Amino acid sequence: MKVYRSLDEFSPLPNAVATQGTFDGVHIGHQKILDRLSNIAKQKNGETVLLTFFPHPRMVLQPDDNNLRLLHTVEEKIEHFEKTELDHLLIIPFTKEFSRQSSLQFVRDVLVNKIGIKTLVIGYDHRFGKNREGNMDDLRKFGGTYKFGVEEISAQDIDDITVSSTKIRNALTHGDVDTAKRYLGYNYPVSGKVVEGNNLGKKIGFPTANISVQEPYKLIPGDGVYAVKVDIEGAQYGGMANIGNQPTFEDRSHAFEVNIFGFNKDIYGKNIRIKFVSRIRSEMKFDGVDNLIAQLNKDKSTALNSINGDEDRNMV
Repeated sequence: MKVYRSLDEFSPLPNAVATQGTFDGVHIGHQKILDRLSNIAKQKNGETVLLTFFPHPRMVLQPDDNNLRLLHTVEEKIEHFEKTELDHLLIIPFTKEFSRQSSLQFVRDVLVNKIGIKTLVIGYDHRFGKNREGNMDDLRKFGGTYKFGVEEISAQDIDDITVSSTKIRNALTHGDVDTAKRYLGYNYPVSGKVVEGNNLGKKIGFPTANISVQEPYKLIPGDGVYAVKVDIEGAQYGGMANIGNQPTFEDRSHAFEVNIFGFNKDIYGKNIRIKFVSRIRSEMKFDGVDNLIAQLNKDKSTALNSINGDEDRNMV
């Protein structure tokens, strides 16, 4: 897969089979679009192209809204697409100027003249152009003018609930990593740098790696205790994560900490990836450290059972 970070880097293809969108999380609905994209390209001897955008349009159009959290960082998105059959990934820098293009300008100048579009595969609810003015009827009309085909992918449901990145974000915000996994098709990952903590975990026999997530827009699941898998320099370990304030101890700021099972190396300053397997419980305030330790031992047993029963082998 070739990665392009601007339109200027891309040259028109003779037979481009393309799709576009933010593709946040690359959930199972997105994966259906990618599968169809690949199948059409094989049938037509074409090359697949995915157009996505960064920053997320809301970051540019609503700069004072700091509530947006995304499922994927740019690098996570690239890594995920590398595991598909995608030929070309074009990451278009989203600016206010770019957002002012009409739907006609976007189709003519970007899809037709820059990409060389011959077939466009798009989700059922796709909108595009200035103020999201363009819709599927417009695409079909433009397709007739500029000689490209349009294929619409219908809504994919799970238990009669339409899959969407927004619903996955809502599930994760409430700590529901099981629902998120059903929609995503893999365990939700968060990467971060290991930083110095207060060593409270080490003092009670459960040393933790304190995680600093570098991208402020990356969504971190809601407070609680989780069974996780931890990727460190190509190796994978089981563990349990705590997100919250550790109410048993006073004056604790909000933290994201991971106890990595069977691991005792110095990893300060290193980047690691935590993949959420299941939620164990909410944060609790214990009457004394001994009660906390007893609960942590129960949590570890629960986490190990969950990890051992997990079928997700994806590294993203």
